[in-house]
Amino acid sequence: MDELINSISNLVWSQALIALCGLAGLYFTIRLRFIQITQIKNMLRLLFSSQNSKEGITPFQAFSLAISGRVGTGNIIGVATAIAMGGPGAIFWMWIIAFIGSTSAFVEATLGQVYKQEVDGQYRGGPAYYIEKGLGIKWYAVLFAIITIISCGLLLPGIQSNSIYSSINNIIKVDIYHIAGIPFNIIGLIIIILLGIIIIGGVKRLGKTSELIVPFMAGAYIIMAIIIVAYHYERIPETLSLIVRSAFNSEPLYGGVFGYAIAWGVKRGIYSNEAGQGTAPHVAAAAEVRHPAEQGLVQAFSVYIDTLFVCTMTAFMILFTGKYNVNNPETTNQYITENLPGIDYTGFTQAAVSSHFPSFGNTFVAAALFFFAFTTIMAYYYYAETNITYIFQKKKNKKIYIWILRVGFLLATYYGTVKTAETAWAIGDIGVGTMAWVNVIAILLLSNVGIKVWNDYYKKRKKGIKKPDFDPKAIGINNALFWEKRINDLNKKQD
Repeated sequence: MDELINSISNLVWSQALIALCGLAGLYFTIRLRFIQITQIKNMLRLLFSSQNSKEGITPFQAFSLAISGRVGTGNIIGVATAIAMGGPGAIFWMWIIAFIGSTSAFVEATLGQVYKQEVDGQYRGGPAYYIEKGLGIKWYAVLFAIITIISCGLLLPGIQSNSIYSSINNIIKVDIYHIAGIPFNIIGLIIIILLGIIIIGGVKRLGKTSELIVPFMAGAYIIMAIIIVAYHYERIPETLSLIVRSAFNSEPLYGGVFGYAIAWGVKRGIYSNEAGQGTAPHVAAAAEVRHPAEQGLVQAFSVYIDTLFVCTMTAFMILFTGKYNVNNPETTNQYITENLPGIDYTGFTQAAVSSHFPSFGNTFVAAALFFFAFTTIMAYYYYAETNITYIFQKKKNKKIYIWILRVGFLLATYYGTVKTAETAWAIGDIGVGTMAWVNVIAILLLSNVGIKVWNDYYKKRKKGIKKPDFDPKAIGINNALFWEKRINDLNKKQD
């Protein structure tokens, strides 16, 4: 079974997908005139705007919920995996996919806002909605919804719960018992009890929980990383040089993993920042904004926070302290670099922090990873529930399907704590890759809509309109029913 899972994962993550994600990001970067550079000040301004309503959440709550999906195990174990499989050069390719991918994040989040709907008193949106309304291809929308339910509801939660278990198990041995043939893991049980309490509360509780946890957990981890990086500040030029040399096959030691550096850098970069994957548009659609481009800019900025900052800090900690191994792809169980005998990538970051803070380093990383992973699991549930709502939106008994999702989701989360890390990540990669295939093609087909929305927002801002309103009909966008109703209501009030 493990061999089959790895084979499917490698098939999904072929060079074609890596090329598709890279070229899409480059295309959007050019068409949007490098907004990831020119609009940083505006992104920060919009991030802390306080628009809210009973149907939606604030831009910062949507940012926090999206960050909770982005900032997770990908920033701790994902970075370590990239180094283990592709050498230090993989970090460079994580940076590249984040830089160009931020424009993909803008487009998908903007489309999520354009085609959002109000369902049962809450804003709902995402790729399934913009594929149906924007492209007019119902079967393709349902396909994405089904893939997302399977991926976020069953395949991806196990990565996060497995990472929580692995980090705790690195500190204290947590035995897995079998009762009547069923594996029993106390860590898994605690996770699903806490998770069950939160997800039953709906999107409002998810948003508020993320708003409280994300700044705390990210702040504590970043402060720790800054302390360690500052301690080794003189090694920054040397480490940057190693990363760049390895990325372009100029470092003889890592010549054998050059291709893996690109593949694993892009692979783990997309997993970490989710740009183009199709998950972030779900929470982007839940935000209360005056113009869709506003939340697009906020989501583009979240890619920076995730990869260009948090992932970089993790990579520097690992490389500065030398607490890593690099696998030799040509042989089994042998390494090009072996600085941590007997420890796999799940322990790299803990070893790096513990080398400076031996008394609490392992515990600190385990705690940070718990919060990172737990809030990511929360975000996955929201993505899955949104697509359940999409498929069964006209069914009176859709709450039954939501409860089925909740039970399956909690079981999948628990299952991750009793599987090996390699299998859990391979299962998750299948989910991420399959979603990316469907969504990137969709946002490329809808690229003109995203460009129109950006141009409309940009022109109004240039005219001095500080808070532009969005009228889809005025710029030739159809089926944006929520915004059509909103602009009609505004016009009636003015009359």
